[in-house]
Amino acid sequence: MNLEPIIGLEIHIQLKTKSKMFCSCSNSGENEPANTTVCPICLGHPGTLPVVNEAAVKMGVKLALALALGINKKSVWARKNYFYPDLAKGYQISQYKEPLASDGHLTVVVNEEEERIGIERLHLEEDAAKNFHSKDATLVDYNRAGTPLAEIVTKPEIKSPAVAKAFLQELRLLARYLKVSDADMEKGHLRCDANISLRPVPSGAEGPIGETKLYPKTEIKNINSFKFVEKALNYEIKRQTELWNLGTPPNTQSTRGWDEQAMKTVEQRDKEESADYRYFPEPDLPSLIFTVQQIKAVQAELPELPRAKKLRFIKEYQASAMDAKILVEDEAIADYFEKAVSEARAWLEATGDSLGTSEEIWQLNGKKITKLVSGWILSELFKLMNEAGQGVYDLKITPENFAEFIILVYQRKVNSSAAQLILKKMFVTGGDPSHIMEEDDLAQVDDETALAAAVEKIINDNFKQVSDYKAGKTPLLKFFIGLAMKELKGKADPEKLAELFRQKLS
Repeated sequence: MNLEPIIGLEIHIQLKTKSKMFCSCSNSGENEPANTTVCPICLGHPGTLPVVNEAAVKMGVKLALALALGINKKSVWARKNYFYPDLAKGYQISQYKEPLASDGHLTVVVNEEEERIGIERLHLEEDAAKNFHSKDATLVDYNRAGTPLAEIVTKPEIKSPAVAKAFLQELRLLARYLKVSDADMEKGHLRCDANISLRPVPSGAEGPIGETKLYPKTEIKNINSFKFVEKALNYEIKRQTELWNLGTPPNTQSTRGWDEQAMKTVEQRDKEESADYRYFPEPDLPSLIFTVQQIKAVQAELPELPRAKKLRFIKEYQASAMDAKILVEDEAIADYFEKAVSEARAWLEATGDSLGTSEEIWQLNGKKITKLVSGWILSELFKLMNEAGQGVYDLKITPENFAEFIILVYQRKVNSSAAQLILKKMFVTGGDPSHIMEEDDLAQVDDETALAAAVEKIINDNFKQVSDYKAGKTPLLKFFIGLAMKELKGKADPEKLAELFRQKLS
C-alpha cells in the first residue's frame, strides 16, 4: 500500500524575559535552587491576581511577525483545566479560540528543495512546574511555573521527518536572531510534540490522486533533540505502516512517548480532545488589544532575518548556498564575516596595488577575496575555535586583522602553509599578521633569481626523475615542487615553482 505521512508540530518556545508571565518572580529559576523563584501567584494561592508581562507579549508579537502570522487585533486569555502535580492552580492560563496570531508560514530548505510550511497559530501561555520522578516519589520544582511560553502550531502538511527537523532548526535560528529565546532544546527552552498519521495515496489513470482526509493522529512526546525528532517520526512511520499493511490502522488518537534508550515510541494514553480541558475565558485578565500602529512599531524593530540574510550573502557576496547557510547559522559569525569583508575591501584599496575607482577595484577582486574570507573562517578559524572550545565572542583576532591576513594571502605574500602558522599565532596572541610574518620570517620568496636557482638545483640533483618526467611521468612535477619548497624553507609559491619547472623541463 502506498502511504504518505502527514506531520504537524506543536512547539513551545520559552521566552527570554526577566520575569515570569503573570508575576514579578525571576525567570532564571533553572539556574537557582529548587522552589526559590516562586510567589503566591505562581504557586496558585487563592485570592491572587495575575498581571500580564508586557515584554513577553512584545516578544510573542515579534516572533509571530517574523513567521508571517497575522496579529489578531483582539486575543483572549483562557483557562485550560487539568489536574497534575506540576500545576498548582489546577489550570493553566493560555489562549484558545482567540490566540495572539494566526495563519503564517516558515520556509525551510531540505536537499536544496524549498518547503513552505504553514503555521496555524501562535499563542502565549505560562509553563507548568518541573517534575522529577523516582521509584519512591515525584518531586516538584515550581521555579519554572509561570515561565512565559509561545506555543506554535503548524498545519498538518509536513511531508517527512527530515523536513520536520529542518523546520525546528530554522525556528530555533529565528528565535535567536530575534533574541526572544535561546531555544536550546537540550535545556528545554524549545520543546516539541510531533503529531503524525499516515494516509493512502490512491492512484488513477494518470498517477497518484491527492486526498485531503486526515486519519487519527499519534502525538509523540518527550523528544529533546532535533536528531530524536527525526528518529521518532521515522520509527512511527514504520510502526503505523505495519498496522496499515495488517489491515488494522490506528482508529483513535493516542499519545506515545519517545524512549531514547530503546529508540522507539511507547504507548502512554489516548489523546485528550480540547473539550477535555474545559476551556473558558480567564476572568482575571483583560483581552489583549492591538492597534495597527502598535503592530507596525514592533515590525519596524525586527532585524534582518536568517533567510533574508542568507539570500543576501549569496547575491551580494557570491557565497555558495552551503557557505551562506553555515555563516548565517550563528549571527555573531555572520557579523564577523561581513566586517572582515568590509575591512578587506579597505585594505585592498589602501595597498594601492590595484588601479581604478573603489567600485572598479572591488568588481575585479571582490569575489575572490570574499571567497577567501568565508573559506578561512569556515575551515581554519572554525578548527582553531573548536579545538580551543571558544566562540566568536572569545576571538582575539579582530575583523580588521583577519582582513589584513586575507589580503596577505590574496596578494601571495605568504603561501598556504605559512598562512596557517600566522593564523594560529594570531589566534593565541591577537597579533598583527604583517608583524608576525616579518618576526617569524614567513614572507613568501618572490625573488625570481632565488626561485630559478632552486629549480635548477633540483633538476641537476635528480637526473633519473627528470628523465622519467620527460618520458611522460608528469605526476613527478609534485615531487620536484616538494623538493624545491624544502630547499626554500617552505616560503615559495608552489604555483610559480610549477610554472618554472614546466618551462625548464619542456
